[in-house]
Amino acid sequence: MPSVRAIRGATQVEADTPAAIADATTELLRAMLADNRLVDGALIDAVFTTTPDLHAAYPAEAARALGWHDVPMLCVQEMDVTGALPRCVRVLLHAELPAPRRDVHHVYLRGARALRPDLGND
Repeated sequence: MPSVRAIRGATQVEADTPAAIADATTELLRAMLADNRLVDGALIDAVFTTTPDLHAAYPAEAARALGWHDVPMLCVQEMDVTGALPRCVRVLLHAELPAPRRDVHHVYLRGARALRPDLGND
């Protein structure tokens, strides 16, 4: 029986351009879907955050380009913390998964791997 699970992810964007934001976000979302074996219709919603130095595009645009037309999404700005990883997109997905919480795969790519080295993302 599926349960609602929260799946975290983050990536670092090369530059504050629409293309770079879309590229990094698409890569992250595809990895999150694949690593968690998410099937069509399992997504409930997505919350995206960006660091204050990213403002050229909404990360949700990349999700829409992947076909997420019926998934409610929200884009907000991350807190401006001194020393934080720059050009970072984070996402919190809620999805229906049959896996127990301990089997959920959180995905951290590019420079964002430094945020959660304990997860060992490749």
